[in-house]
Amino acid sequence: MSAPRFDVPEADAFTRTYWDAAAEGRLLIRRCGACGRAHHYPREFCPFCWSEDVAWEPASGRAVLYTWSVVHRNDLPPFGERTPYVAAVVDLAEGPRMMTEVVGAGGSTLRAGMELEVAFREGTPVFRPRG
Repeated sequence: MSAPRFDVPEADAFTRTYWDAAAEGRLLIRRCGACGRAHHYPREFCPFCWSEDVAWEPASGRAVLYTWSVVHRNDLPPFGERTPYVAAVVDLAEGPRMMTEVVGAGGSTLRAGMELEVAFREGTPVFRPRG
């Protein structure tokens, strides 16, 4: 029997569109038709004006690094096998902030405002340095 995983989200009827797109290598966000603001994580209503007039749209995949932490110890599977890893918050080019992981860069090379691009690991969006 394999150990439970704590890194794989459970898709439901509403978020399935998001996770299916991610499995295909596409990042989606939600945009409000009433106030025009984009948001992430996916919700059925706008967190700014509470309108239910929200729709999926493709994100550019571009972001800048807002903050990060290098994790050296995590006992939950499969994180322990990945240490050290970089847990991060990025500002998507479309405006929303997103929690993620930065791959392909050591903690000492990261800097606030660093340009990143989306990548996908097993259907989950992560980010890496651009260029």
